[in-house]
Amino acid sequence: MINIMQYKLKNFSKTLLELKQRIVFVIFAIIIFRIGFFIPIPSINISMLSNFLKLQKNTIIDLFNMFSGGALSHASIFSLGIMPYISASIIMQLLSLSIKRLSDIKKEGEIGKKKIYQYTRFITLILSIIQSTIISFSLPKILSIQILIPNPNFYFYFSTILSLSTGTMLLMWLGELITECGIGNGISIIMFIGIISKIPLNIINIFHQMYYGNISILFLFFIFILIFLIVFFIVFIEQSYRKIILYHSKQRNLHKMYIMQHTHLPLKINMSGILPVIFSSSIIILLSTICSWLEMNFHFTILSIIKNYIQPGKICYIIIYSILITIFCFFYSNLICNAVDISKNLKKSGVFIPGIRPGIKTAKYINDIINKLIFINSLYIIFIFLISEFFRIIIYVPFYIGGTSLLIIVVVIIDFISQFQTLMISNKYNSILKKSNLGINNFFI
Repeated sequence: MINIMQYKLKNFSKTLLELKQRIVFVIFAIIIFRIGFFIPIPSINISMLSNFLKLQKNTIIDLFNMFSGGALSHASIFSLGIMPYISASIIMQLLSLSIKRLSDIKKEGEIGKKKIYQYTRFITLILSIIQSTIISFSLPKILSIQILIPNPNFYFYFSTILSLSTGTMLLMWLGELITECGIGNGISIIMFIGIISKIPLNIINIFHQMYYGNISILFLFFIFILIFLIVFFIVFIEQSYRKIILYHSKQRNLHKMYIMQHTHLPLKINMSGILPVIFSSSIIILLSTICSWLEMNFHFTILSIIKNYIQPGKICYIIIYSILITIFCFFYSNLICNAVDISKNLKKSGVFIPGIRPGIKTAKYINDIINKLIFINSLYIIFIFLISEFFRIIIYVPFYIGGTSLLIIVVVIIDFISQFQTLMISNKYNSILKKSNLGINNFFI
């Protein structure tokens, strides 16, 4: 009895040690991210850039600054954020669907995944160099050259491109390390830290608004109740599943006697997580960056019109964003949850859906359910996205409440907790297996 207790305590201490190491690693990576946040690009007047960005509220530049965690307003080496990496991931996934060679590599298991990740890193480097080049050549034309950039020479352009590209690659490396050695998805955690880092400033802004009489306590209480209800709704949807009833028949003997085992196939409503939101934002920011650069250098009038129409709050922006969210919801959800593959696996396992023939009929039935869930999911994400416009235009909230930011924060926290629980359970099962092996070894001894 004492030996069993000692074994349990020893295994529990090992589990806690592993969790502690993973959490410490995540904290260490976050500290590196926050240190890099305050490292500026050389030769830029940071105060002038910060004042300029304050005038860009509710624009694409403000959205870009939000996803970089405010790094753009500090002219940080992390100003590009992880947007080039996200754009590279989209490009690789589209290429893997259209090019057979890449599709075959993807099916090679762990080795294929490593190759795809390697290609994604190369594309990230190319995109970060392109975006940093556009930014470096656009910055001198934003305001007067002498005010924003005192000396825009070759050294400025080279150091800006090098700093921004290196910063993006460092963030990508940190994100991959957090995913591998920490808890949760590294890229999502970096975005999460960037968003919540602005919360203290928002709280100070709220107190300032209350002090000057712009916000009443009753109105603020009403806003917090709305935010609580939105968070509750997000948690409810994120934890919701559609269960498909499954039966597994096993033969007990050589006669006609079977035992029917009942189980279910859980299909999550939000299969794609926050990726449609991030992908859609990445596409719009990339499009706006290219339009701005072409407009400044070639003076195309039509590009100026397009850029003005895709600013946050405009009807065209809302429509494009909603369409992109719907497209990415269907694209990514079908990518990670393929009805044909599920049907084949069920057939191999001897599992069937009552009233549905195995094979093609099962695949069609599951595919119909998946498409309905994806449609509901796209409506849900669009609704969360439109909340910020509702707060700003209809209720006239004097501070920014981003539905996208709330969604990212809640989903990342839920994912972090679920991975934490998974790690605990896996360690528990490993201890049971070790214990059973120990018992077998003792039996033979």
